[in-house]
Amino acid sequence: MAEKLVIYDSVFGNTAKIADAIGEAVGETPVIKVTEVAETDLKDLKILFVGSPTRAFRPTPATMSFLKGLSQTTLSGVKAAAFDTRIPFNQTDSGFLKFMIKLFGYADAKIAKALTKAGASLVIESAGFGVSGTEGPLVEGELERAQDWASEILSMGY
Repeated sequence: MAEKLVIYDSVFGNTAKIADAIGEAVGETPVIKVTEVAETDLKDLKILFVGSPTRAFRPTPATMSFLKGLSQTTLSGVKAAAFDTRIPFNQTDSGFLKFMIKLFGYADAKIAKALTKAGASLVIESAGFGVSGTEGPLVEGELERAQDWASEILSMGY
């Protein structure tokens, strides 16, 4: 059982790269795909990062299934942070897509809400990391930004 854990899902590999960058920044931290998480992985946690690509304005079905499977006390006392990968709002020319993003948002907010519902305390505003187009690659500088984001959380004493 680790004190720190990164759980993620990935469709095209971009969110996996962000999860690995976070795990590297946090140091000696397991990075586990959401479909491979065991209940024992959640024991004795102090900090948990959960991320997913944004698919149809929400986390992947596997991520949602994992989050919905958590009881209201599973993450009691755990500090948590949510992240996603997404097409940045300012990088789309589609007025319809911009309207839909404003209406439904991205996966990070839904992950954060589910983590809170499972008893976790959010330690920082969730983060979204940009992907070029539907399949990627990541926008330049996003791996470094993910590491900085995770390092900022650690600098808070977690």
